[in-house]
Amino acid sequence: MHYTLHQLQVFLKVAELGSVSKAADALHLTQPAVSMQLRKLQEQFALPLTEIVGRQLFLTDFGREIAAAALPILEQVHAINYKTLAYQGQLTGQLRIMSVSTGKYIMPYLLSDFLYRHPGIELQYQVTNKQQVLAALEQNSIDLALVSLVPAHLALETMELVPNELRLVASKVLLERAQTRNWEELLRFQPLLFREAGSGTRQLMEEWLISRGWSKPQRFELASNEAVKQAVLAGLGISVMPLLGIKGELERGEMEVIEAPGLPLFSQWRLVYARGKRLLPATAAFLDYLKAESAAIQQRWFG
Repeated sequence: MHYTLHQLQVFLKVAELGSVSKAADALHLTQPAVSMQLRKLQEQFALPLTEIVGRQLFLTDFGREIAAAALPILEQVHAINYKTLAYQGQLTGQLRIMSVSTGKYIMPYLLSDFLYRHPGIELQYQVTNKQQVLAALEQNSIDLALVSLVPAHLALETMELVPNELRLVASKVLLERAQTRNWEELLRFQPLLFREAGSGTRQLMEEWLISRGWSKPQRFELASNEAVKQAVLAGLGISVMPLLGIKGELERGEMEVIEAPGLPLFSQWRLVYARGKRLLPATAAFLDYLKAESAAIQQRWFG
């Protein structure tokens, strides 16, 4: 047999995520590249590793056995790499970070220079909804989380980073159609686009509406900030959105800020982790880096 470590790595990621496309995104590969590696690995075995049931990919019983055997192999390879780099004086280890969906406009800028300085650190970064972030914190399955509103029911250490400014926005398409930029007229006659229940953006948006005496405007609910942005651009409705996520659209004139009483709204982007958690060297070094560099990062990218 001539399977490679790379083939095993791809197979394990597909097994973990249950999808070739998701594995390709996580590994920063194309879908054809992932499919090719899976096919080459499968050629080494007489029994199938995966099967498709109802358009969903599953591991066979044999595939699960191979995945269980492959995992400690790759863990040992990572350990060898870490030890080699450590002996060369480089900082090593894993950095596991999870972010709420709008945090994807912030987190890469916080990580970029740090990971450039420490190439021995392996990053595991996932963008998801607030409920899954909170669940990961409760289960202690991540090192750090990026959130804009800190949950009161969890005992967390926090580090404040970048202010999060939210404004009422509409697209050029909608404003030309509505022929008004008056916030009350827009709220009265245009659908309001909301994030899913539990979102920090939605919480702030609902508090603002209540403060203005608006209880039940026509509303649509979407599952991510990117979905809301695309819906606003298409003229489907208006929304209260974080400015950091729509900077390009505002600069190009595709969206406009609608001035309204009580706006802008503000929250604060924070890195949080469980109180009492023993921080591994890579995590502690990243927090130290942010303490020293966060002001410069903010000025450079978000000023």
